[in-house]
Amino acid sequence: MSERMASGSGPLDLVLGGGLPRDAIILLTGAPGSGKSLLAQQWVFANATRERPALYMSTVSEPLEKLLRHGQTLSFFDPRAIGKSVWYEDLGGILRARGLQGVLDQVRDMIRERQPAMIVIDSFRAMRPYADRSIGFGPFLHDLAGMLSAFPATSMWVGDYLEEDVPRVAEFAVADAIISLGTMHTAERTARALQVYKLRGGGFLAGKHAYRLSADGVTVFPRLADQADSVGYERVSRRVASGIQALDDMLDDGYWSGASTLVAGPTGVGKTLMGLHFVFHAVDHGEPAIIATMQEDPSQLERTASQFGWSVKADNLTLMYRSPVDLYIDQWVHELLAAIELTGATRVLVDSLRDLEAAASNRTRFEEYVYSLLHRSRRRGISLMMTYELTKPFGTSRLSDVAVPHLADNVVLLRYRGDGTISRTLTMLKTRAAHHEPGIREFRITVDGITLVPLSEGPRVAE
Repeated sequence: MSERMASGSGPLDLVLGGGLPRDAIILLTGAPGSGKSLLAQQWVFANATRERPALYMSTVSEPLEKLLRHGQTLSFFDPRAIGKSVWYEDLGGILRARGLQGVLDQVRDMIRERQPAMIVIDSFRAMRPYADRSIGFGPFLHDLAGMLSAFPATSMWVGDYLEEDVPRVAEFAVADAIISLGTMHTAERTARALQVYKLRGGGFLAGKHAYRLSADGVTVFPRLADQADSVGYERVSRRVASGIQALDDMLDDGYWSGASTLVAGPTGVGKTLMGLHFVFHAVDHGEPAIIATMQEDPSQLERTASQFGWSVKADNLTLMYRSPVDLYIDQWVHELLAAIELTGATRVLVDSLRDLEAAASNRTRFEEYVYSLLHRSRRRGISLMMTYELTKPFGTSRLSDVAVPHLADNVVLLRYRGDGTISRTLTMLKTRAAHHEPGIREFRITVDGITLVPLSEGPRVAE
């Protein structure tokens, strides 16, 4: 693998298999507003030193003054570096006056004068209309690539190229690495996505990776798609109480440690409450736990929890609330994994999977993230409970079509039963590698939370 250099974003370096290839030509593509110039400057300020300076050359797509003015609003922009380790130059004037031959001469002169280790040309594609005035674009591209290859510098060409340009634009053949910034559309949602098309000298993470733009630059959230792992790992052979004694009895004394549990049911049936039982059983025993919710904001959740003697402000409980309106599933799962690492949580409640499914660009991507989350939690012995809202309040719902129940170790179905009066029922549909009591049990919600109706008060509920 070729020697690498930091991109300015640790997660992006992970996608790139260690960073950008050194002494190579990198093509950074995407539509206007996708963050290309932001990423290019982020890369420059992360690596430039007085001994190994960066040369940032603008052409005719964006005035140099505008580029600098916007740069000063960024957290990584260091004005003390300008004219010392980072040099900005404007190629627009020479391009308009002397065409592409003038650009070649100017670039050669600046390389000799500045001796840069990094070179950015922004925008590269904007120079195409200036071909044939003094030199064709093909010869220009050949001469420039030869000049840059002969000099020990890493070059980044920034341009408004689109996916359909890949097979027909010569720049793509010349480049050693191609990084594309774009968007993914799902119904009314639009999310930014980064993809690596080419990287000579090493591997990279394939597929589309979500990213966000901010004053801190481009933040990438690498796509999680854990492969099946044949390497064994130690499983903790102990049970984890659900927090509901009668339910633990149905499960032969609780869930396995590190198991995942899916709780599915219609709105208001008690899914979140079952999750609170699960989480606060750990909290009450001094174990750290996390509630990752998109259903209720902190004030709403505190009001619900307080009715049963709990508080989401407990010292060893972390509340991670995200609005489902502008949710990136990629960002969400990375933040949850970071919170697990930081807190050492032993239990996690995800409320709810339906919001994550809506945020995913497609069902396959949703299943990849759920599988990866379950896989990583299982290996670390973290007990995970997930809720999923079903649309039918009564009767049997087709769990096989939602919420990837085949991935979960345990599946609990909560339903309403209407027979003159409305009651709630609970069914253990599945417990992996463990016995469970079959049948449908009625339950009530009281000040003590969820309580199963004793069998002595009547027979099991019949379908």
